[in-house]
Amino acid sequence: MSESRLISHILPTAATMVGVCLTVIGLIKVVETTNGPSSLDEVIAVNAIGFLLSAILSYISLRSETQKVRLEAWADHLFIASLGMLGIATVVLAFELA
Repeated sequence: MSESRLISHILPTAATMVGVCLTVIGLIKVVETTNGPSSLDEVIAVNAIGFLLSAILSYISLRSETQKVRLEAWADHLFIASLGMLGIATVVLAFELA
C-alpha cells in the first residue's frame, strides 16, 4: 500500500478513535460512581488528543505538497503510539473492573 493510501486511511480511523475515547471516558465516569475515582479517564483524554492530532496531521498532509512525507510519518507514528496507549489503558481498565 502506498503512503498516500495509508494516510487516507489514518484520517477517518483516527477521527473514529477520538469518538471511541470519548465513549470510554463516559463509561469510566459511570463506573467511578460505584468503584470510586480513577485517573484512567485523564489518560484516555490525552490519548484522544493524540488521535485528534494524528487526524489533523493526516488531513494537512493530504492537502499539502511541500511537507507531505514528513507529515505522513508524524501522523502514522502518532496514530500507532495512541493506539498502543489505548490498548494499555484497556488492560488497566479491565483489571480495575475486576
